[in-house]
Amino acid sequence: MSFFNFKGFGRNSKKNKQPDAVVTSMASPVPSHSAKIANSVGNSSSPTRNGNVYSSSHNSGSKISLRRTQSPRRHNGTPQPNSLQAMFLSEPFVRTALVKGSFKTIVQLPKYVDAGEWVALNVFEFFTNLNQFYGVIAEYVTPEAYPTMNAGPHTDYLWLDANNRQVSLPASQYIDLALTWVNNKVTDKKLFPTQDSVPFPQAFLRDVQRIMIQMFRIFAHIYHHHFDKIVHLSLEAHWNSFFAHFVSFSKEFSIIERKEMIPLLPLIESFEAQGKII
Repeated sequence: MSFFNFKGFGRNSKKNKQPDAVVTSMASPVPSHSAKIANSVGNSSSPTRNGNVYSSSHNSGSKISLRRTQSPRRHNGTPQPNSLQAMFLSEPFVRTALVKGSFKTIVQLPKYVDAGEWVALNVFEFFTNLNQFYGVIAEYVTPEAYPTMNAGPHTDYLWLDANNRQVSLPASQYIDLALTWVNNKVTDKKLFPTQDSVPFPQAFLRDVQRIMIQMFRIFAHIYHHHFDKIVHLSLEAHWNSFFAHFVSFSKEFSIIERKEMIPLLPLIESFEAQGKII
């Protein structure tokens, strides 16, 4: 089932091998011979079937919050992405999860629920949980330690500035801009309407894709550079289950293309082999 096959998003539905280098940005897709990929990048009523098990209540609103609880010990020296990649792909971490089985039944569109409502609710929940996870490790994402926004040695992410130029930013600045951009989208009542009489706009599909891509990039950066901190806080089961839920939802509604997931494709394929993602 593809979310992008739905024709309307009102509330009156019926009741019945990795490339050598990938550089991506917030721009629209631009073909290139050098394997560059340039990508552009509601709180609404619906059943609480999505199962928010990764954090406390989501009713704290969607404002950006980098407030942290306890944090792992700060490490000196240059980050070692290769070792961290080996860490999140190694036993026992690659099999650690809160939920046994797959997220298939959790992400499927419930009967009698409007598709737009369901997608809007889940996107909002994913953003809220990701923002809270990032708040735990934000103090370690310094410009000195992470001068570029990347997901390992093969993928750099570029930001499209106000002058429509692709610029390389420190990871902390990129993530702050991305979270602020997503926050502005999901709290825009014209894009994520909260009134039953207001239909979802034509731009909803496009913006959902862009929002999900930006959130995936933050997932990828954290996995490649900060998974040790997640483990130190004993949050790896929560984090893995959250990511499996996110990818399962994207796969169910064909939101993010497979090529966008290359930085974490080995992990995704492992989760698929384990039956976490179907």
